[in-house]
Amino acid sequence: MARNHHLYLIRHLATAGNRERKYIGWTDEPIEKGSDVFWNLSKTEIVHGSDLLRAKETAALLFPAAVYQADERFRECNFGDFEGKTYADLEMDRDYRNWLDDMETRAPRGGESMSDVERRVLEALIELPNGAVVVTHGGPIRIAMARYSPIPSDFWSWQIPHGSAWKFEWVTYDKMKEGGRCVSLSGVPITGKGTT
Repeated sequence: MARNHHLYLIRHLATAGNRERKYIGWTDEPIEKGSDVFWNLSKTEIVHGSDLLRAKETAALLFPAAVYQADERFRECNFGDFEGKTYADLEMDRDYRNWLDDMETRAPRGGESMSDVERRVLEALIELPNGAVVVTHGGPIRIAMARYSPIPSDFWSWQIPHGSAWKFEWVTYDKMKEGGRCVSLSGVPITGKGTT
């Protein structure tokens, strides 16, 4: 049983679609050019994360010498027919309005519900080794925060900026597997020049 089990979750850097406030779930967009970031976990040899390009490119910038282990379970929600669209594009769509009213159990046309996303993300998280670093998306990080934060919260309680990093810590791995609240959750600074 591992003591002081910890986990780092990092949100990928922004894409053009993110800047335009579009739903970019399974759309495989690259990060914007000109991203320049540095992080202090340079000894990281293996980075886990989403199999989508924006996560892989972010990991390559942050951990250029690390091996990247892609896992589709760390993907953002599949927004189905809402992919690539903005709130303004969808606000009159009845299915979209119904989905906003109950994202937990309803899915976008051709997409997945938040309970589906939560199931796959939590399954992937509990398989990770102690000290794992994961580059993923805003939705999966919010799911982890809602589930594990020492302060009870929900999915929308958290602001997860692009390029932000979060450290979760448990006393034991068993507490994480059992869905127990972590003893410490903190933002980890990533310094550097963002994109314009």
